[in-house]
Amino acid sequence: MTISLPGLLICLAAGVLVIILLTARYRLHAFFALLIASFVVGLGTHIPMPDLINAIKEGFGNIMKSLGLIIVLGTALGVVLEHTGSTRVMADFILRKTGERHATLAITITGFIVGLPIFCDSGYIVLSGLNRSLARRTGISMAAMAVSLAAGLYSVHCLIPPHPGATAAASVFGVDFGKLIPLGILVAIPATMAGYLWANFTGRKITVTLGAEEILAEETSQPPSVIKAFLPVVVPIALIAGRSFLTIQMSAVKGWWLSALLSLSDPVMALAIGVLLAFNCHRRWERQTVGHLLQEAAEKAGGILVIIGAGGAFGAVLASTHIDRHFGQESALNGLGILLPFLITSVLKTAQGSSTVAIITATSIIQPLLPALGLETAKGQLFTVLSMGAGSMMISHVNDAYFWVITKFSGLDIKTMLRVYSVASLLMGLVSMLMIYLLWLVLP
Repeated sequence: MTISLPGLLICLAAGVLVIILLTARYRLHAFFALLIASFVVGLGTHIPMPDLINAIKEGFGNIMKSLGLIIVLGTALGVVLEHTGSTRVMADFILRKTGERHATLAITITGFIVGLPIFCDSGYIVLSGLNRSLARRTGISMAAMAVSLAAGLYSVHCLIPPHPGATAAASVFGVDFGKLIPLGILVAIPATMAGYLWANFTGRKITVTLGAEEILAEETSQPPSVIKAFLPVVVPIALIAGRSFLTIQMSAVKGWWLSALLSLSDPVMALAIGVLLAFNCHRRWERQTVGHLLQEAAEKAGGILVIIGAGGAFGAVLASTHIDRHFGQESALNGLGILLPFLITSVLKTAQGSSTVAIITATSIIQPLLPALGLETAKGQLFTVLSMGAGSMMISHVNDAYFWVITKFSGLDIKTMLRVYSVASLLMGLVSMLMIYLLWLVLP
């Protein structure tokens, strides 16, 4: 039975509403919410049950095949960097270069760099002790310090692999990580500055009394050198970013060394090298400690992977409805272009709180619409991922777990957080989208 476009839209809206209600209001795990939504949309659009189950299994399996190793290794890299104290070494180095007078800028840059391999919530917890210490030493308001750090971590988390949202979207669309990472960094810089400037403008006016107790990140007896601390972050990014250049060279020059470099620049291999370099940040390892860290990384990655897999299943169900055929006949969509992925992801993020779930859900909705939006080219797919990343920043508030991490570890009240951090996330998303649009116009 063929369903009409209005009927299809109603089913799609029902599926998205199910995700938002189950995750935001009833606190159901996003995996089950996405799975239930897949059945709601599939049955509502009259997909036969055997075909529906097959689509769900295939969508789940395909996304696991492309993303499983990347997510696990990226998570392991973050866990090991936290344990070895590398994040604090990077933070101290940046602070020495900027000076205590520019402590908010220093902590913003620290968050940006540390956030490249580490999830924003983990990064904030690790650096919270340093952040509170800087606020005491400099007399700068904790509101300004907290939101400055949060902005640096948040921008890269939403825009750049190996963070799960951007990684999942890039894998689904077949976007080259070597192109996405440098462009994502380029977009994240003005977004971070927008959050930093707002934090300084508003946050410095708000006085926050710090208690005597400080929450400190785990420190090792022998912290690594600055070079050792930075290498696990810099080397994988350089390898992945250089993959496109190496691919071009391979077509012109043949050589075993180029082939070897191309293999090492694969995201899986690059992250594996990053993990090995992170282990080198600590001189003496005990077998029990290594096992504990790797188990923690695997368990943390598992929770992310099941959400991403369910998102892939939801996307496969949407593809089975042939939504692209319906929307392909709507000429009005052509004028929206890269704005539509941004708007859809913004609504999803604001409604249910999770940037990762917002991007994964939006990916499922947008993928069949790429031809209708004029985004089916390699450039269009790349900018679609960036557009969704920008949308996933808007707007972080009380339904976002990261919001509560910042609140808990900074001692800020909800009113201050809404005034400073939530507005900062709004500005970051808008500035990101403006930067993406300018790059869209300028780049070939």
